[in-house]
Amino acid sequence: MPKIEIAKGDITRETVDAIVNAANETLLGGGGVDGAIHRAAGPRLLEACRALPEVRPGVRCPTGEARLTPGFELSARWIIHTVGPRYRGRPDDARLLASAFRSSLALFERELVAVHGARSIALPAVSCGVYGYPLDEAARIAMDVLYERAWNVETVRFVLFNDETWRAFERAFSAAGAGDAPGTAPRGT
Repeated sequence: MPKIEIAKGDITRETVDAIVNAANETLLGGGGVDGAIHRAAGPRLLEACRALPEVRPGVRCPTGEARLTPGFELSARWIIHTVGPRYRGRPDDARLLASAFRSSLALFERELVAVHGARSIALPAVSCGVYGYPLDEAARIAMDVLYERAWNVETVRFVLFNDETWRAFERAFSAAGAGDAPGTAPRGT
């Protein structure tokens, strides 16, 4: 079981092996976390994303899947781009959000842990911004994915933008049976 940390802060400043980008299907940048990561990583990130093959017109990463690029100007060496669902209150929403978290962790294990010895990953609250996913439900889904099996990851850090999101993830972490841990205190501004 990885060490789970929950922090408030800016994911683009994380010094981990990989960060997860809450992207859209084009992978060509957007708002929120996606836009911040693209700005911080520099213009080579857009070039790398454009180089990823489309699986259908305009779609490089379907909802629930993940893709890998270098981190370029970030402290993190890699970026795992995942696409969560737009929340519509349908049962499929939860399955797709779980798949986005699961795909990110599986790609991290398969490509970065196994090949490069990576140990740490930082994730945002996927789908919780403009995609409108309810915070408590999204946080519970993220924790369920983490606890569904023994991931070969040393540290998983959720880096959350504001207090409300941090509190939702802290509640989900506690409800998952983990209780309070040293890594659950808010930090940053």
